[in-house]
Amino acid sequence: MTSTVNTIDPAEVDKFQAMAAEWWDPNGKFKPLHMLNPCRLDYITQQIAAEYDRDLKAPLPFQGLRILDIGCGGGLLSEPMARLGATVVGADAAERNIPVAQIHAEQSGLTIDYRCTTAEAMAEAGETFDVILNMEVVEHVADPLGYLTACQQMLKPGGLMICSTLNRNPKSYFVAIIGAEHIMRWLPKGTHEWDKFITPDELYELLGNAGLTPVDRKGFVFNPLAWTWRISDKDLSVNYVTSSLKPA
Repeated sequence: MTSTVNTIDPAEVDKFQAMAAEWWDPNGKFKPLHMLNPCRLDYITQQIAAEYDRDLKAPLPFQGLRILDIGCGGGLLSEPMARLGATVVGADAAERNIPVAQIHAEQSGLTIDYRCTTAEAMAEAGETFDVILNMEVVEHVADPLGYLTACQQMLKPGGLMICSTLNRNPKSYFVAIIGAEHIMRWLPKGTHEWDKFITPDELYELLGNAGLTPVDRKGFVFNPLAWTWRISDKDLSVNYVTSSLKPA
């Protein structure tokens, strides 16, 4: 049975509509994502390779896999997945993001199916995927459980979902909102709402209630001295990522 719940928060969509043209500017409003992207891709590729027994040194290691990048923005994750051989669908509720992503993919010689749509609409249409990349989206939706349930419905049995978000604690408020939005001005003020952040235990519970089995979680940790990100087994205090499977 598919979900018909509308989890889109119009105010959140409007924020990203306003920033759409800057997706591929490494020094623009999405600078934090450009800095984080190598770390995210390292985690994502390792998890997919482990789950589907793929050799990342092969020319097209993800060939034969259908991957959904939900909340794809300008395609910062969709494009690397396509380069690795996957069949990629990039979906975003912010309409202005789609032509930006399409044009950049064409300029890069990549074929990616970009759509302005929602997880709920795709689930209702019966779309299925081997992998869903669900990165920095769940903290922006109106109904996290409804949204994650729609994502679960789109996963094939045994499929993998990788979901990242922001922890909710005093440190994350200082780093993600005071630091990134007010001090460093990496993001426009109001991009994030701290009370929508989700703790790792809360996300694990949500994933379980959505019908998924969480199997891994790691932190993404920023070093302000080295100006780099790293993956941490222990520090999930601000940015973190989870992997979960749909029972076969």
